[in-house]
Amino acid sequence: MTLETSSRPQHLRDDPSTFKPSILAQSRGTGDVLPQNQASGSLVAAKKSPFAKSWAHLIAGGLGGMASATLTAPLDVLKTRLQSTYYQQHLAASRTARGLPPIEFMSLPRSSLLHIRETFQILYEVPHAEGWRALFKGLGPNLIGVVPARAINFYTYGNGKRILAEYFNGGKESAWVHLSAAASAGIVTGTATNPIWLVKTRLQLDKSAHKDGTGRQYKNALDCTLQTVRNEGFRGLYRGLSASYLGVTESTLQWVLYEQMKLWLAQREERVLRSGLPPTFWDQTVAWTGKLGAAGSAKFVAALITYPHEVVRTRLRQAPMQNGHLKYTSLVQCFSLIWKEEGMAAMYGGLVPHMLRVVPSAAIMFGTYETVLKLLGTSSQV
Repeated sequence: MTLETSSRPQHLRDDPSTFKPSILAQSRGTGDVLPQNQASGSLVAAKKSPFAKSWAHLIAGGLGGMASATLTAPLDVLKTRLQSTYYQQHLAASRTARGLPPIEFMSLPRSSLLHIRETFQILYEVPHAEGWRALFKGLGPNLIGVVPARAINFYTYGNGKRILAEYFNGGKESAWVHLSAAASAGIVTGTATNPIWLVKTRLQLDKSAHKDGTGRQYKNALDCTLQTVRNEGFRGLYRGLSASYLGVTESTLQWVLYEQMKLWLAQREERVLRSGLPPTFWDQTVAWTGKLGAAGSAKFVAALITYPHEVVRTRLRQAPMQNGHLKYTSLVQCFSLIWKEEGMAAMYGGLVPHMLRVVPSAAIMFGTYETVLKLLGTSSQV
């Protein structure tokens, strides 16, 4: 019994309605118990509990990642093919046959409309030429990579944020703490999962003109891994890693934007509660969909700004040959060669299916994540 309650009269102490227990929220990343209504600049942790409900976040994140990866797999395959050298050459030849000028000489509106048309044309042609299963190529290694990737990313980000705040920022969160923690999480996740994404990319680019699968270079993910190690050594599994590190800028920007949007949503909810008025329909809509919109919007902005690294990473992982030698040998050389040979438009090859995929993917992932957490009796609220 606290001093406050002991000083009350007996009949007030016995009245349960006078007690207002404080329900502490739990950190999504670390399981730390945090003060309610935490805002930016407040203390990160009130009580250490590093293992509390951590399994719930692992399960929720894994299921969210699996759901989003499965439902958006056809768009992921389409994006990867549009980023590759083979399909860019195929599209260029098709434009020439139709009497169209190179896309780099077209106006922005015309090239954009042409890109959208070609995107849906390939989406229509792939299942007809290779069967509907071709739309899910690489899904196996993608799913295998989703659970550890999400677990590593959330765990590293949550713990990195707590350590940076406690030891370098007086126990408070701030934008630079979010940025540093997100960058660290991106580097760790990229290094740990690069072989998985390399195998997925090569399976998606393994083309065949036959529905029965004959003529393909790789039988499955294991065969692709073994052939890569046998022909290129273990270092071959880390092709495109430098571009993955460059891609840390995307995940970092996404995390920072998402945290700021969540802060704005929390402040808005607080203002609604302080007003004393019943929530309007719009208030209820924002409460239900705010985090999904924040996740999708943050991903959209981050992906749009940093998209060229996706194309470079795909080319490096594809490892095309030219005159018996690798065409792309480094990050900078790949950037400059694509710019010289194909122009700026090639840097955004596959942008349309990528954007069509990442926004619903983020919404599906975070929606599943939040729902599973509720079912497991915890929350992502910080």
